Amino acid sequence: MRSKKMEGPSAPAMRRDPYEVLCVSRDSSDQEIKTAYRKLALKYHPDKNANNPEASELFKEVAYSYSILSDPEKKRQYDTAGFEAVEDSMDMEIDLSNLGTVNTMFAALFSKLGVPIKTTISANVLEEALNGTVTVRPLPIGTSVSGKVDKQCAHFFGVTISDEQAESGIVVRVTSTAQSKFKLLYFEHDNNGGYGLALQEDSEKTGKVTSAGMYFLHFQVYRMDSTVNALAIAKDPESAFFKRLEGLQPCEVSEIKAGTHIFAVYGDNFFKTATYTIEALCAKSYEDTTQKLKDIEAQILRKRNELRQFETEYRKALARFQEVTNRYTQEKQLVDELLKQRDSIHATFTVTKLPSSTSNLSNGSSSKLPGEGESESPTGEDGNSDGKDKSGKKKWFNLNLMGSDKKLG
Repeated sequence: MRSKKMEGPSAPAMRRDPYEVLCVSRDSSDQEIKTAYRKLALKYHPDKNANNPEASELFKEVAYSYSILSDPEKKRQYDTAGFEAVEDSMDMEIDLSNLGTVNTMFAALFSKLGVPIKTTISANVLEEALNGTVTVRPLPIGTSVSGKVDKQCAHFFGVTISDEQAESGIVVRVTSTAQSKFKLLYFEHDNNGGYGLALQEDSEKTGKVTSAGMYFLHFQVYRMDSTVNALAIAKDPESAFFKRLEGLQPCEVSEIKAGTHIFAVYGDNFFKTATYTIEALCAKSYEDTTQKLKDIEAQILRKRNELRQFETEYRKALARFQEVTNRYTQEKQLVDELLKQRDSIHATFTVTKLPSSTSNLSNGSSSKLPGEGESESPTGEDGNSDGKDKSGKKKWFNLNLMGSDKKLG
């Protein structure tokens, strides 16, 4: 089982050596580390220690230590450089059964927005399994069972396989057309007659369904954990592509022997029941598919190594691109300013001084030169003249008429 911290991404305030916390040595096997964690997690789980705040802190410390030692890469980083090397890659995991309604609503909202939130399994479910008090339904090979499981509860199934089926390999898959969140769990038989959690797969959304599967095919099979390096990706969105394949993690168990094996579907929705269909298959009928899975995972692993090298090359090229882009912007601004100054200098080479009335010409009004008005309108084109001119002409006309009359008479 892979478990992370109880609440939030922060590590316990007082950090002790993870090996010391789990009471294991540096050369302990993965199974020994897993067993030590399960015992301590059940011992200090908040569900069993509601009135003991010290137990809650110890649980966080145990979960934090296991999150390092259960991951080969984080374990290597810690062994090499201590806590600082692993802090940036720690993921968040919460216990919904101990979270409260308000906090659960916030967690549901963040999950809806695409923030990866990993959840732990309720201590009640783990304790009942360890005590052997759970109801186990049979799930024959080649069949499927559908059902609905309440949130933070589990339905247990017993899959009995023969020697021939164990040799060929077994696949157990769970799907949900309702896109429910769930966990597929695998339990090992405990010496006390109960069942201890050995493997855990969180459902992943693919198309219009959510699914999870366990593949016991006699070769190393990998699972995709989409929350790996989620915090690092949030800090640097550009790294999302390069970190995407880092989520491919090796499964702890690659084969199982003949006998009855216990699987469970755990409801991981925030508020409602989880709808699911579980099926158990023998790989003998899927030999071509099994080989394709082996080949494609090998290609992904090679590609992951290539991307690790390419990321370094890409980062250098990106830094260089940003450098030349910044220079381009600066050079463009400088050239524009120089040309502007040049045009301004060119404009000063002139002896023509524009009159102040030039502005009047530019706005559509007309100007007349002195005396221009008299030559154009002796009487006015429209026949209008002032009253004084009219009376003078009439008097002059009348005098001439009177003189003419006297001469005629």
